[in-house]
Amino acid sequence: MRVERDTLAAILKRDGAAAGAVLADDFVATLPSGDVQTKAQFLADLKSGDLVIESSEMADMKVRVYGDAAVVTYSSTDKGKYKGQDIGGRYRWTDTFVRRANKWQIVATQGTPIPNPRP
Repeated sequence: MRVERDTLAAILKRDGAAAGAVLADDFVATLPSGDVQTKAQFLADLKSGDLVIESSEMADMKVRVYGDAAVVTYSSTDKGKYKGQDIGGRYRWTDTFVRRANKWQIVATQGTPIPNPRP
């Protein structure tokens, strides 16, 4: 849970070095849009300002550890922009971690939009 919170804090500050330290070199993100990004692409978007997360609140976090692997699920309520487009909303995330050299790294993440409840 601490690694997730620290990673989010780095993203909010647009601190690519801190965020990049948690992402494995072979990291892959499947974004809520369905697009796929590598670590290099994600960090380039963060550094350039193409990705700006203004705020994010995590909830319902659950961690399951399987030896040197772990799966973390949570929801988030975000405000932000990607390449000038509003990406604010509610999302459900699944992050897959692997422990390498006694350090937890995210190897994959997938985000799914949570639709607004129907009236």
